[in-house]
Amino acid sequence: MAEKKILIVEDDRGLNQGITLALHAPEHRFYSAYNLKEARRIWKEERVSLIILDINLPDGSGYTFLEEIRRESEVSVIMLTANDLEIDQVTGFSLGADDYITKPFSLMIMRARVERMLARMAQDKGLTYEKDGYRFVFEQMYFTVEGQEVTLSKTEQKLLRILIEHQGQTLTREQLVDRIWSDGAQYVEENALSVTVGRLRKKLEQTGKKNPIQTVYGLGYVWER
Repeated sequence: MAEKKILIVEDDRGLNQGITLALHAPEHRFYSAYNLKEARRIWKEERVSLIILDINLPDGSGYTFLEEIRRESEVSVIMLTANDLEIDQVTGFSLGADDYITKPFSLMIMRARVERMLARMAQDKGLTYEKDGYRFVFEQMYFTVEGQEVTLSKTEQKLLRILIEHQGQTLTREQLVDRIWSDGAQYVEENALSVTVGRLRKKLEQTGKKNPIQTVYGLGYVWER
């Protein structure tokens, strides 16, 4: 099994170590950072598979680091915060976070969320879609619209893949939220889905063509064949 490198950015040393212990597995290698400076150094030196990122750090905001990451990578990111506020979730998702966990949380729940995310990353292979000027190669994370490459966040990739896999089928908002973010352990604000759909639609826009992501009012969304 391929090794998964996991970077934990959390200034509470006890919690940082606790997460490491909870996620311990032979196929995982862990890197701990207690501030943004350490996180940036590790990020530049190691090709990590997943980042668990606290928002409130002693030398700045985790959102700042997330923005830096998204300028050059689509690595999976789970945000941690002590603030149980809707705006924090929406901000994190709009910047490209893949999941969001509010403190305090069960380390067993954390393990389940991480393992589920890693499993989905492993499954995100093999699917290629080519139609109407779109070309999506999910295994290589390569997406083009009329020959022009577009960059999609991990969350946008998940949403696009789910819609493509269910072409012509209306998926409810609840189904999409559960598939993209949640394992049922934590509520995710539905506005986060609207933000993600809006961003994906904008990136897939083609002049003079109807966007294939259509809203089914009162229900959810569908990728029209």
